[in-house]
Order: sequence, then structure tokens, then C-alpha cells
Amino acid sequence: MTLDELIDKLEEKFGDKLKNKTDFRGETSFTIDREDIVEICRFCRDDLDFDYLIDITGTDHYDVEPRFEAVYELYGLPHGNHLRFKVFTPEDDPVIPSITALWPTANWHEREAYDMVGIKFTDHPDLRRILMWEGYPYFPLRRDFPLEGLDSDVEQVAFTSQAPLAGGPFVTPPSEGIVRDREPRARHPEPLVPDEDQEPSK
Repeated sequence: MTLDELIDKLEEKFGDKLKNKTDFRGETSFTIDREDIVEICRFCRDDLDFDYLIDITGTDHYDVEPRFEAVYELYGLPHGNHLRFKVFTPEDDPVIPSITALWPTANWHEREAYDMVGIKFTDHPDLRRILMWEGYPYFPLRRDFPLEGLDSDVEQVAFTSQAPLAGGPFVTPPSEGIVRDREPRARHPEPLVPDEDQEPSK
């Protein structure tokens, strides 16, 4: 079955519940309301053979409402097609129904979106942090979380104060000032453009 045939069946079933359809590089995306995510995903799994949940990604659209978004990436092994759903949820009620009953792998995906962005998934069997420690009061992938971190002031945990960045893409040389002033974007506010007179590296 082709992607167009699958989409026709999906639109015939759910009609106006499928919004903002976009097609890009052979993949189709829809925005759907959070209360419809379980019903639509169940139909995709059972009737359209989208049997593989690739990922669920949490996104923060800071200063925009609804602020948070969960992106669901589905794939059908029998027919080789991709399908994407986007679900938005507001800052004052960042809640989306869990789809762990459909795909067990959603367990860890939803836990990560909760841990990093703060989206809560109702009916999740074990919604707790997966990377940060229990009791940590912040969500590190929210856009208002500073690069240099925040004091957590939580007793009996590994770090209660800001930890220095020791590696990765934002490693900084020893110098005066805080991490925010030393990280690469601060040192190079303008895009790096090669000197035309410079010989290319070999």
C-alpha cells in the first residue's frame, strides 16, 4: 500500500481531527489534538500497519502558546512508509495521554520528554525521571534553562550546585567569567567565514 493510499484511509476515518497537513520528502505530518492521540495511533497501528514507533520528541516553543509540543514518528515495516503527528499542549497544563499501551517503547520516550521538557503523560505506568535524579526541580531542555545550569539545592544528590562543563560541543577554555560568557557562540558572535586569501587545509 502506498503512502497516499494510507493517508486517504486515515483522512476518511478521522476527517477534521487531522489538521495542518504537510508533505516533505516523502513524509506526511498532521497536527492533532491531544485527546485524539491514542485513538488515531491505535488505528494507524491496527489498520494501517504502522507497527513501529520510532520516537517521541518533546519541544519547547518558548514565548508561544501552546508552549509545548510532542512529535510522534511512526513507521510501517510492511510497507516502508513514515508518518508524523504533532500534538501541542499549553504551559499551564502540559499533559498528553500516554500511548504506552500501543507501543511499549513509548515508555522511555515519554519519560525522556517528561524529564527534559516537563510534558506529563497520563496513564503512563512509571512516569519518573530517566536521566536526571528524582527531586530535580528543573527541566533542562526548556529554552529558559541556562546553559551554565542552575543551583538545585536538593539534599543527598550528586550535584546541588552548578557543575562545570567538562566536554562536548560547549567545552570552554579556562578564563575569567562564567560559562555563558566563554562558550563558543559568545566568542564568535558572527558566523565564521574562511579568509579568501587563506590556502585550503590539506
